Amino acid sequence: MLTGVKRTHTKLIEVSKESSRDKIMIGVFRRNTVKGDTHSHHYDTFEVPVKRWTTVLDTLLYVKEHLDPSISIRYSCRMASCGSCGMKINGTPRLACFTRVSELEGDKITCTPLSNFPHIRDLVTDFFYFFEHHRNMKPYIHNEYADIKQRGAEIIPSKDIDDANTKLLREFKQTPEDVERYSQFSYCIKCGLCYSACPTAGEDLKYPGPQALAQMYRYVADTRDNALKERLDIVDNRHGVWRCHFPASCSVVCPKGVDPALGIQLLKSYLLGKSKRKEKKIAELFDR
Repeated sequence: MLTGVKRTHTKLIEVSKESSRDKIMIGVFRRNTVKGDTHSHHYDTFEVPVKRWTTVLDTLLYVKEHLDPSISIRYSCRMASCGSCGMKINGTPRLACFTRVSELEGDKITCTPLSNFPHIRDLVTDFFYFFEHHRNMKPYIHNEYADIKQRGAEIIPSKDIDDANTKLLREFKQTPEDVERYSQFSYCIKCGLCYSACPTAGEDLKYPGPQALAQMYRYVADTRDNALKERLDIVDNRHGVWRCHFPASCSVVCPKGVDPALGIQLLKSYLLGKSKRKEKKIAELFDR
């Protein structure tokens, strides 16, 4: 019977052997939906040389460059910032450029397109509805300065605007605590992994999804925004925030630690009246 130390040592040896392999088999989902092939699909398998630092995206690009140029993939930055290379790797939504081959178990990697997205071709999916849900959340700060009591309101003439008397916008104060309430949710790169992992998104096409709802909370929690009621009305319906049953699979796959499941629960707390937003504070302006 192995002791804890021996088990750890054995595990390290297995990991060392796994990371020292110089070749890997990779299976790629193949189907061209835009050409009418909506039912049948198959997998093409390739043997690819790997190093310890090789990512799944590297293996796919090797296949495309040397073995089969017809494979369709989407990628851009190759540093987990753009979110373009999202796909299911061995059944789990991941970023291909952020997943090293040495991290994966087994002698074969299987790459399939993200679930819950309309399929286009091979590993490429359509993000149109995903971005529509995001756009419906109005992902920008509503800051109508007219409702703010300005001390000694300043008027300036403007040649670019028809109204010559245009009020200057004010700068708002935010404490580190104010920023901390939403900063985590501003790290989203819109990769779609959380949407793919969400069981509700696969059943209800009108459900905004974890990405959109987490971004809604990001602006609800921002003290500079003044459209709280309008925002809550957008998600307070049968297809909105209440459709989340908190499986938290979205937070498990998020590569940036955004934790969309947390954002959704915090958004519910606003609707239940358990959370309140702090009042906006106008910063003092100084001549420079």
